[in-house]
Amino acid sequence: MPGHVPPVTDERHALLAYLDQQRQCLRVTAHGLTDEQAASAPSASELSIAGLIKHAARCERGWMDLVLQRRRGPERAADEDDSSDFVLGPGETLAGALADYAEAAAETDAIVAGLPDLGRPVPVPKGLPWFPADVDAWSVRWVLLHLIEETARHGGHADIIRETLDGATLFPLLAAAEQWPDPWFRPWEPAPAAGTA
Repeated sequence: MPGHVPPVTDERHALLAYLDQQRQCLRVTAHGLTDEQAASAPSASELSIAGLIKHAARCERGWMDLVLQRRRGPERAADEDDSSDFVLGPGETLAGALADYAEAAAETDAIVAGLPDLGRPVPVPKGLPWFPADVDAWSVRWVLLHLIEETARHGGHADIIRETLDGATLFPLLAAAEQWPDPWFRPWEPAPAAGTA
């Protein structure tokens, strides 16, 4: 993926292309990390890169559940703690979180591609303090814009966490992950292990 979204042909293509670009920016923050590094929270926050990726997958699925008005297991109560969404549980790995995120993204893309109208109403859940009580429905268009915003916010969190871990930043990580020939960015490389030259 280049550092910028390629040209787009229409609104649907633009929304999905910008969402995919933000997903890639979030995913690449994990490039070259071990499970332990990806699950660590080295900044002032309790967030980790793996936890953010896990959460982003859950978010996409939750929003697509709303779009399609489907239930996928028990609903979360307003006072229920969602902190487990942000950490790898026992037996979970970074590779598993990345694969799950790719699966959620593919499902989102397929659902949106199959909808004839991005103006389709998406009912606003009632009784949750973070949803507006005076709005009955959003549109699919609004949901996609929200997913772009949410993914970008978490990508920014992941950028800070990654830079705190080992100093790596987005464009050198992209250059390394995608083997860019561009001489403007020196691709990120892991630091030599302690005691080696």
